[in-house]
Amino acid sequence: MQTLEELGSKLAEALPGAVRGWNVALGELTIDAEGGEILRVLSHLRNDSDCRFTLLVDITAVDWPQREKRFDVVYLFLSLASNRRIRVKVQVAENASVPSAVRLFPAAGWAERETFDMYGITFAQHPDLRRLLTDYGFSGHPLRKDFPLTGYVELRYDEEQKRVVYQPVELVQEFRDFDFMSPWEGARYLMPDGTAKKENP
Repeated sequence: MQTLEELGSKLAEALPGAVRGWNVALGELTIDAEGGEILRVLSHLRNDSDCRFTLLVDITAVDWPQREKRFDVVYLFLSLASNRRIRVKVQVAENASVPSAVRLFPAAGWAERETFDMYGITFAQHPDLRRLLTDYGFSGHPLRKDFPLTGYVELRYDEEQKRVVYQPVELVQEFRDFDFMSPWEGARYLMPDGTAKKENP
């Protein structure tokens, strides 16, 4: 069986213009592919007799806000024939799209929907690209690094209107104050007589 280094070299030779580079780290092979050529790369990985990466494990993304091409779309595959894994990465700009892999790997359907929902990355020719984990009226994409920790709106049941309503997030100031005290040190409580009592856990 080929080493991962040999497989990386062979893929770079077999897919000129589609494979930008490759590296092996911690026993895993990562292929950097061109976004417009991703279907060519995935088809080769599935069909080539030396690869046979027939099982799509996941599709996800990484957000690099300072980079010109903001996102890495990451494809994870497993070859059941050789019991090896491979990672394929594609750089994509914020308002660009990536070709959908659904026609090659039907399991990509929900993974691409999740990536769209969480990061806002669109997949061209996806048969049903809509949100998967968040609500229909949700604003923003929660796994982007510039998404606020509190979100933009909150959801609650309004007793007067007898329905669920959205409203801007409002946090009471007390919930933002933290004492960062170690639980091992114990708290100092002020007793009614004005003396301080230290509680040991």
